[in-house]
Amino acid sequence: MTPRFLKAALILGLMSLLAACASAGARDGGFTAGTRLPVVSDPAPIVSGTMRPYQIRGQWYRPAEDPTYDVVGMASWYGDQFNGRPTSTGEIFDMHGLTAAHKTLPLPGLVEVTNLANGRTVVLRVNDRGPFVDDRIIDLSRGAAEELDLLSRGVGRVRVRYLGRAPRQGGGMRLQTASAAAPPVRAEATPAPASVRAFSGTAYWVQAGAYANRRTAQRIAGRLGDNATVDEVRTSQGRLYRVLVGPWNDANAAERARQAVLARGVDDALLISAS
Repeated sequence: MTPRFLKAALILGLMSLLAACASAGARDGGFTAGTRLPVVSDPAPIVSGTMRPYQIRGQWYRPAEDPTYDVVGMASWYGDQFNGRPTSTGEIFDMHGLTAAHKTLPLPGLVEVTNLANGRTVVLRVNDRGPFVDDRIIDLSRGAAEELDLLSRGVGRVRVRYLGRAPRQGGGMRLQTASAAAPPVRAEATPAPASVRAFSGTAYWVQAGAYANRRTAQRIAGRLGDNATVDEVRTSQGRLYRVLVGPWNDANAAERARQAVLARGVDDALLISAS
């Protein structure tokens, strides 16, 4: 075989191999097998209307496709309260799936999310808008929060990287489950409230804020009703007064309560737990 014919044969063989990979990827949810990050061979179109500017609580958001999007910030999660409801793409929200909500990225899209406390990484299908809290950059499904080990904490610091358009179906996948390192030990451990220490099993609370002024904390607690209490905590910088709602022994119930607290205007409500 002459060098020219040999080169042509090699090119044809390579093209056949790429076609086979693309075909396998299409059968496997639109992914090319054998790669660390998904390669989408049959992307879903952006859902009409989801890229228009919109306004929430007086703030404008302008969706755009940003291939360089790589942001570190806080993630929260949502679950049972929205399970079975339509998302912004029209897909039905499955709280156990690997999905997420984002304010401005294309829908549906794919993001890589890494929990910076333990190194766990997942790829998530972005099919909804949110979270509309200033310090949160992404809202995770319950399933995604479980994979990242953020379920009991309620929120956590993550890195979010945009990967591109999502396939027509699916898209979520686990990338890394082993912790890269033990999470750093905080210099000052915040003690659990006495009612939590007496609670059997794992207790979940909604922390509606921590204030240096007792009267401010009492005013916030009064606004939230009889289930809210003020817990005094001593720190190296003085006393803090935490407004706590709960407890519950079920994370879903606590998350529903956190969403209710957010709806009442307390934008920094966190889910905390103690065993």
